Amino acid sequence: MGLRRILILIILGAGLWAFVQLTLSPDDLIPNPGGLQVAWKFFSRALSPALTYEAAFVPANTQPLLWKAIQAAGMTVVFAAAAMSLALVTGLLLGFLASTAWWAGDPAGGRSATQVFLRRSVAPIIYGSTRVLITLMRSVHELIWAVLLLAAFGLSHLSAAVAIAIPFGGTLAKIFSEMIDEAPRDVAEAYRGSGASPAQVYLLGLLPRAMPDMITYSFYRFECALRSSAILGFFGYPTLGFFIAASFENLHYGEVWTYLYTLFFLVTLVDWWSGALRKRFAT
Repeated sequence: MGLRRILILIILGAGLWAFVQLTLSPDDLIPNPGGLQVAWKFFSRALSPALTYEAAFVPANTQPLLWKAIQAAGMTVVFAAAAMSLALVTGLLLGFLASTAWWAGDPAGGRSATQVFLRRSVAPIIYGSTRVLITLMRSVHELIWAVLLLAAFGLSHLSAAVAIAIPFGGTLAKIFSEMIDEAPRDVAEAYRGSGASPAQVYLLGLLPRAMPDMITYSFYRFECALRSSAILGFFGYPTLGFFIAASFENLHYGEVWTYLYTLFFLVTLVDWWSGALRKRFAT
């Protein structure tokens, strides 16, 4: 039996064990009469989202619902962009340190006694420490980071951006390091053979070969950051999640669907935009 089949059987066995341990049953998905009524009221508004507020009394100076949804979408993008900016800087730096391309097997040139010592003694320590750090960063979900930062610094915009940036930076660092390590080495070897410095070999021979995949993955993570930014609204930040939670608590399901569709169109727009940029710059 091949290794792939063994892995599939292990995964299936783990799934069955989880079902038994959690005592999962399809009956748990059957709602009670009250829950079924709430679900019907909610989903029945999917085809008729609200265009105006559903509250009985709306102050005179209140902004129109659709304009508020657009503003909330804009704030969602702002939080996501700020978080991704921090995450990209962190991911590029830690991704370099967490890769083996700059020290293992002498791929970047240099055979002096000092360079050999650094590669054999210092580099493995830096590599191992960085891998532990990025594992810690991405092991804790952004919602947990948000709770910790909210308790420490209060409801600030920077704490929200950092809460997303920490796990995203760790994830980017892991993926970037693997992309750099798996990039073709032909150009790097050519540079090294011609006497280029280690920095030139890395920056001109290794990094450009991995850059298209890194750009593609960064755009995908930005789409994920949009959803995380929206979810942080449940903590009180002025993103789409804040207004979704407020409308749901007031049983204004039409408004909820208005904000949900706004988020859907926002993610779709970013997906189209990122796809166009990938075709232009990453191919």
